[in-house]
Amino acid sequence: MTDVARPLAGKVALVTGASSGIGEATAIALAAAGAAVAIGARRRDRLDDLAAKLRDEGARVLALDLDVTEEQACIDAVRHTREELGGLDVLVNNAGVMLLGTIVGADTEDWRRMIHTNVLGLMYMTHAAVDGMLEQGSGDIVNISSVAGRTARKGAGVYNASKWAVNAFSESLRQEVTARGVRVSLVEPGAVATELSSHITQPEAREASRQMAENMRTLQADDIARAIRYVVTQPPHVAVNEILIRPTDQER
Repeated sequence: MTDVARPLAGKVALVTGASSGIGEATAIALAAAGAAVAIGARRRDRLDDLAAKLRDEGARVLALDLDVTEEQACIDAVRHTREELGGLDVLVNNAGVMLLGTIVGADTEDWRRMIHTNVLGLMYMTHAAVDGMLEQGSGDIVNISSVAGRTARKGAGVYNASKWAVNAFSESLRQEVTARGVRVSLVEPGAVATELSSHITQPEAREASRQMAENMRTLQADDIARAIRYVVTQPPHVAVNEILIRPTDQER
């Protein structure tokens, strides 16, 4: 019988972008549900702090130096997870950047960073993990998209494009693998209080993002982590393919 308090006992999860925000909260939530957790990100000092916290709470943890824009790093992360933790049952593709700004006058390096991280990085991680899940006949791939993957807005064009790509990729993959036991899910947050907006390079876009957050009760990273836990703890015959989760105060 499944332990209600620890429904992921015996499972292994890998979370990208785990050094802060949604990724960190998700690693904590999945570990609390009983999973062994591989945590990947570029900021090793933050990863080590999180790993220590999780170990203190009794979790099995593997910290991974991971830049998802490097395909070999993604392959290595999946391999190390399987070797060190004994398998891989849940992949949470959370790593991403939100470099909002106009298309006219944009710094195209922002575009490259978003496409390489939000799209190719997610694809690389998925490609590295999915064959093993198909071989075992089970697994969850949870892709963190955004309300921006549904509604295009002025000042977010390339971020919109990256998240629309995530949505399309996820649905196509779902159709390929769902009858073989692997579930593919999208979690699409609205405004969340994380450090993402502080990385915006266009001053006007950064200020607009700040003002938007100030005028509503934003979601917290824990809110998204609970949604992810819900997705991956459903019975095997239940696939929650999509969750759109906005702050109550967010109109679009």
